[in-house]
Amino acid sequence: MRLFNYPNLPLRRKQTTEEIEELRGIWLINWQIGKIRLYSTYYTCVDQACIIWSLLVLPMFIVAQFFAVSWVLQAILWSIISSIGVISMIFFAYNWAAAKQITWLLYCWSCLIITGLILTDLSIFLGWGQLLINLCPLWLLLSAIGYLCTGFAVRSRAFLWTAIAHVLVIFILPYISAWQFIFTGLFTASCLLILAEFQWDIL
Repeated sequence: MRLFNYPNLPLRRKQTTEEIEELRGIWLINWQIGKIRLYSTYYTCVDQACIIWSLLVLPMFIVAQFFAVSWVLQAILWSIISSIGVISMIFFAYNWAAAKQITWLLYCWSCLIITGLILTDLSIFLGWGQLLINLCPLWLLLSAIGYLCTGFAVRSRAFLWTAIAHVLVIFILPYISAWQFIFTGLFTASCLLILAEFQWDIL
Protein backbone atom coordinates (compact mmCIF):
# COMPACT_ATOMS: atom_id res chain seq x y z
CA MET A 1 0.00 0.00 0.00
CA ARG A 2 1.39 3.42 -1.01
CA LEU A 3 1.75 6.02 1.70
CA PHE A 4 1.82 9.03 -0.64
CA ASN A 5 0.77 9.91 -4.18
CA TYR A 6 4.32 10.12 -5.52
CA PRO A 7 3.48 10.77 -9.22
CA ASN A 8 1.99 14.16 -8.25
CA LEU A 9 4.03 17.09 -7.04
CA PRO A 10 3.44 18.10 -3.41
CA LEU A 11 2.02 21.42 -4.66
CA ARG A 12 0.73 22.20 -8.15
CA ARG A 13 -1.62 24.57 -9.90
CA LYS A 14 -5.25 23.81 -9.21
CA GLN A 15 -7.05 21.61 -11.68
CA THR A 16 -10.50 22.33 -13.08
CA THR A 17 -12.12 19.45 -11.22
CA GLU A 18 -11.80 17.99 -7.77
CA GLU A 19 -13.45 15.28 -5.72
CA ILE A 20 -17.15 15.98 -5.21
CA GLU A 21 -16.89 16.43 -1.44
CA GLU A 22 -14.32 19.18 -1.97
CA LEU A 23 -16.55 20.97 -4.49
CA ARG A 24 -19.30 21.54 -1.97
CA GLY A 25 -19.31 25.12 -0.81
CA ILE A 26 -16.37 26.24 -2.94
CA TRP A 27 -15.62 29.89 -3.63
CA LEU A 28 -15.25 30.58 -7.34
CA ILE A 29 -13.06 33.56 -8.24
CA ASN A 30 -13.12 34.91 -11.79
CA TRP A 31 -11.80 38.44 -12.22
CA GLN A 32 -11.77 39.78 -15.74
CA ILE A 33 -12.03 42.99 -17.72
CA GLY A 34 -14.11 42.37 -20.81
CA LYS A 35 -12.74 39.17 -22.30
CA ILE A 36 -9.37 39.51 -20.59
CA ARG A 37 -9.14 37.14 -17.63
CA LEU A 38 -7.08 38.63 -14.82
CA TYR A 39 -7.37 35.91 -12.22
CA SER A 40 -9.40 32.73 -12.00
CA THR A 41 -9.35 30.07 -9.32
CA TYR A 42 -11.45 28.41 -6.65
CA TYR A 43 -11.12 27.78 -2.94
CA THR A 44 -12.37 24.58 -1.35
CA CYS A 45 -13.73 24.42 2.17
CA VAL A 46 -10.26 23.54 3.46
CA ASP A 47 -8.74 26.43 1.48
CA GLN A 48 -11.28 28.77 3.05
CA ALA A 49 -10.32 27.62 6.54
CA CYS A 50 -6.65 28.28 5.72
CA ILE A 51 -7.44 31.77 4.42
CA ILE A 52 -9.47 32.65 7.50
CA TRP A 53 -6.69 31.48 9.81
CA SER A 54 -4.10 33.48 7.86
CA LEU A 55 -6.24 36.60 8.28
CA LEU A 56 -6.55 35.94 12.02
CA VAL A 57 -2.95 34.96 12.73
CA LEU A 58 -1.09 37.82 11.06
CA PRO A 59 -2.70 40.69 13.05
CA MET A 60 -1.93 38.89 16.32
CA PHE A 61 1.80 38.81 15.65
CA ILE A 62 1.86 42.29 14.09
CA VAL A 63 0.29 43.83 17.20
CA ALA A 64 2.66 41.89 19.47
CA GLN A 65 5.64 43.13 17.44
CA PHE A 66 4.83 46.77 16.77
CA PHE A 67 2.15 48.04 19.15
CA ALA A 68 2.44 48.81 22.85
CA VAL A 69 -0.76 47.03 23.76
CA SER A 70 -1.19 45.43 27.18
CA TRP A 71 -0.27 41.75 27.12
CA VAL A 72 -3.31 41.01 29.26
CA LEU A 73 -5.59 42.76 26.77
CA GLN A 74 -3.91 40.89 23.91
CA ALA A 75 -4.37 37.57 25.70
CA ILE A 76 -8.09 38.18 26.11
CA LEU A 77 -8.58 39.52 22.59
CA TRP A 78 -6.57 36.83 20.80
CA SER A 79 -8.20 34.07 22.85
CA ILE A 80 -11.61 35.26 21.67
CA ILE A 81 -10.47 35.60 18.06
CA SER A 82 -8.74 32.20 18.11
CA SER A 83 -11.89 30.60 19.49
CA ILE A 84 -13.79 32.10 16.55
CA GLY A 85 -11.10 30.66 14.27
CA VAL A 86 -11.53 27.17 15.73
CA ILE A 87 -15.30 27.33 15.28
CA SER A 88 -14.89 28.61 11.71
CA MET A 89 -12.40 25.86 10.91
CA ILE A 90 -14.80 23.18 12.09
CA PHE A 91 -17.70 24.84 10.24
CA PHE A 92 -15.87 25.01 6.92
CA ALA A 93 -13.99 21.71 7.01
CA TYR A 94 -16.25 19.31 8.91
CA ASN A 95 -18.12 17.90 5.90
CA TRP A 96 -14.85 17.39 4.03
CA ALA A 97 -13.24 15.70 7.05
CA ALA A 98 -16.32 13.52 7.56
CA ALA A 99 -16.23 12.42 3.92
CA LYS A 100 -12.56 11.52 4.32
CA GLN A 101 -13.30 9.84 7.68
CA ILE A 102 -10.73 12.02 9.44
CA THR A 103 -12.90 14.17 11.70
CA TRP A 104 -10.38 13.36 14.43
CA LEU A 105 -8.00 15.71 12.61
CA LEU A 106 -10.25 18.69 13.32
CA TYR A 107 -10.33 17.78 17.00
CA CYS A 108 -6.54 17.38 16.91
CA TRP A 109 -6.08 20.90 15.52
CA SER A 110 -8.64 22.25 17.99
CA CYS A 111 -6.82 20.67 20.94
CA LEU A 112 -3.47 22.01 19.73
CA ILE A 113 -4.84 25.54 19.40
CA ILE A 114 -6.61 25.42 22.76
CA THR A 115 -3.43 24.07 24.37
CA GLY A 116 -1.47 26.95 22.87
CA LEU A 117 -4.03 29.48 24.10
CA ILE A 118 -4.01 28.08 27.63
CA LEU A 119 -0.20 28.08 27.83
CA THR A 120 0.00 31.57 26.33
CA ASP A 121 -2.59 32.98 28.71
CA LEU A 122 -0.99 31.32 31.72
CA SER A 123 2.42 32.70 30.78
CA ILE A 124 0.92 36.20 30.67
CA PHE A 125 -1.38 36.08 33.68
CA LEU A 126 1.03 34.15 35.93
CA GLY A 127 4.20 35.80 34.66
CA TRP A 128 5.90 32.68 33.35
CA GLY A 129 8.83 34.56 31.87
CA GLN A 130 10.60 31.60 30.26
CA LEU A 131 7.48 30.58 28.39
CA LEU A 132 6.57 34.17 27.58
CA ILE A 133 9.82 34.70 25.67
CA ASN A 134 9.25 31.46 23.79
CA LEU A 135 5.70 32.00 22.55
CA CYS A 136 6.78 32.00 18.89
CA PRO A 137 8.60 28.64 19.15
CA LEU A 138 5.60 27.28 21.07
CA TRP A 139 3.13 28.17 18.32
CA LEU A 140 5.48 27.02 15.57
CA LEU A 141 5.88 23.66 17.31
CA LEU A 142 2.13 23.23 17.82
CA SER A 143 1.55 24.12 14.16
CA ALA A 144 4.23 21.65 13.09
CA ILE A 145 2.48 18.87 15.04
CA GLY A 146 -0.84 19.81 13.40
CA TYR A 147 0.66 19.79 9.90
CA LEU A 148 2.42 16.50 10.62
CA CYS A 149 -0.87 14.89 11.66
CA THR A 150 -2.57 16.39 8.60
CA GLY A 151 0.14 15.09 6.29
CA PHE A 152 -0.31 11.51 7.45
CA ALA A 153 -4.10 11.81 7.67
CA VAL A 154 -4.54 12.88 4.04
CA ARG A 155 -1.29 11.28 2.78
CA SER A 156 0.11 14.64 1.67
CA ARG A 157 3.80 15.47 1.36
CA ALA A 158 2.89 19.18 1.11
CA PHE A 159 1.71 19.19 4.72
CA LEU A 160 4.69 17.14 5.88
CA TRP A 161 7.11 19.60 4.27
CA THR A 162 5.15 22.43 5.88
CA ALA A 163 5.57 20.74 9.27
CA ILE A 164 9.33 20.39 8.71
CA ALA A 165 9.56 24.06 7.65
CA HIS A 166 7.87 25.15 10.88
CA VAL A 167 10.41 23.17 12.93
CA LEU A 168 13.32 24.63 11.00
CA VAL A 169 12.07 28.17 11.58
CA ILE A 170 12.23 27.55 15.34
CA PHE A 171 16.00 27.25 15.01
CA ILE A 172 16.17 30.51 13.04
CA LEU A 173 14.33 32.59 15.63
CA PRO A 174 17.30 33.06 18.03
CA TYR A 175 19.13 34.92 15.26
CA ILE A 176 16.24 37.34 14.72
CA SER A 177 14.93 37.55 18.27
CA ALA A 178 14.08 41.23 17.95
CA TRP A 179 11.75 40.51 15.03
CA GLN A 180 10.55 37.04 15.90
CA PHE A 181 6.86 37.96 16.23
CA ILE A 182 6.50 39.56 12.82
CA PHE A 183 8.66 36.85 11.23
CA THR A 184 6.56 34.09 12.79
CA GLY A 185 3.33 35.79 11.79
CA LEU A 186 4.42 36.32 8.18
CA PHE A 187 5.76 32.78 7.89
CA THR A 188 2.67 31.16 9.40
CA ALA A 189 0.24 33.21 7.32
CA SER A 190 2.27 32.63 4.14
CA CYS A 191 2.18 28.86 4.61
CA LEU A 192 -1.58 28.95 5.06
CA LEU A 193 -2.07 31.09 1.95
CA ILE A 194 0.22 28.87 -0.15
CA LEU A 195 -1.73 25.79 0.91
CA ALA A 196 -4.96 27.61 0.03
CA GLU A 197 -3.70 28.85 -3.32
CA PHE A 198 -2.28 25.60 -4.68
CA GLN A 199 -3.61 22.06 -4.97
CA TRP A 200 -1.73 19.75 -2.67
CA ASP A 201 -1.10 16.07 -3.23
CA ILE A 202 -3.49 13.64 -1.61
CA LEU A 203 -3.83 9.87 -1.86
